[in-house]
Amino acid sequence: MRVLIINTTERQGGPAIAAYRLTEALKSHGIKAKMLVRKKTTEQVTTVAMEHSTTDRLTMLWERLSVMLHTPFHHNRIYAIDLGHSGGDITELPEFKQADVIHLHWINDGMLSLTAVEKIIASGKPIVWTLHDMWPFTGICHYAHDCDHYTEHCHNCPQLNSRKYHDMAFRVFERKATMLQGSHIQFVACSQWLGNMAANSRLLQGHRITCIPNTFSSNLFKPRKKQQAREDIGLPINKRLIIFSSHTFTDERKGYHYFREALKLIDKRHPEWRDKLGIVLIGKDITPSMYQDLPFNVYPLNYIADEKRIAEIYNAIDILAIPSLQDNLPNTVMEAMACGVPCIGFNVGGIPEMIDHLHNGYVAEYKNVSDFATGIHWLLTEGEYDILSREAARKAVNTYGENSVAMKYISIYNRMTGRNE
Repeated sequence: MRVLIINTTERQGGPAIAAYRLTEALKSHGIKAKMLVRKKTTEQVTTVAMEHSTTDRLTMLWERLSVMLHTPFHHNRIYAIDLGHSGGDITELPEFKQADVIHLHWINDGMLSLTAVEKIIASGKPIVWTLHDMWPFTGICHYAHDCDHYTEHCHNCPQLNSRKYHDMAFRVFERKATMLQGSHIQFVACSQWLGNMAANSRLLQGHRITCIPNTFSSNLFKPRKKQQAREDIGLPINKRLIIFSSHTFTDERKGYHYFREALKLIDKRHPEWRDKLGIVLIGKDITPSMYQDLPFNVYPLNYIADEKRIAEIYNAIDILAIPSLQDNLPNTVMEAMACGVPCIGFNVGGIPEMIDHLHNGYVAEYKNVSDFATGIHWLLTEGEYDILSREAARKAVNTYGENSVAMKYISIYNRMTGRNE
């Protein structure tokens, strides 16, 4: 069976990593899987780059400018919104014609337009669409936050500060409804949280929606000795280390502010930890101003794409903090747990599906800085760390292992192509 997996990027970002890992897992089970991306960044022979014309690039630029005009005082929202106008046609590519199944992942930011998706639907090929955020079933946003307009019809979009009912979100919602009408797409959510919201969207009424988690490389992400890992990276051996990682620290959805305030509260409650605790920060836009007021030693690292290096870092730290305000099924949690690292996060999104409270980590009350601080201290002192670590690794392998995830997708492919009849 030939499967074409489509994602905007090859390795950058959570959806890209998830799509790549699934491609590799499928290949190990005899599926002829290829990955189609906007720009190829590796030498992987089963990854194909899509050529974009000058018209495609101009359309993408126009789309970004349109969003800026609608959010003139909120430029941080430029990439929180996608209109689905820009992207190329892939139906004439040989990889598309040869494929038995078309598997869409994150296709925004100029990869596929809604018109391109319509052409894919019109081809009659079986389509699987893995949801990595809410965009496929909202008007224009990747995360709706407190807005539930998508359950009926997007309008008065809060991300546009719109006071118009028939605004841009309304029009794109209508466009998606027309596109999806009569289609037979199998939607897959990576978490029950996202699956439940997808099922409540008017756009996906009548469509099949199932939940299959992302996977990870069990050869790379597994427990190793902490002391050796710290020596290799250059982190202190005599401290307990907490890590916070975000591709973009300025993304409010990642909740860095809550983590920073929780650390200050720990210092206030437990000053004895000031010399015993260290903070590892990973991101591409870290500046000293982001951590200079923290009462603990901070070890900033640049954003890392190399998975082997990421696994080494996880094995060097004691706790992963993920104070996201909205998240699907974070790869960071999965990877850290696979390395035997207990995690702490808010009770939101897919995070409580991954972290079992007081069993392999700590789930704090949503946006509650005090509880987040309590959770960090509990993981450091009151929880039996060796047991927490062992249970975290067991949960990762049993729930997110390559074999289990690959077989669930293969079952879907077989059903959609009639191979299990």
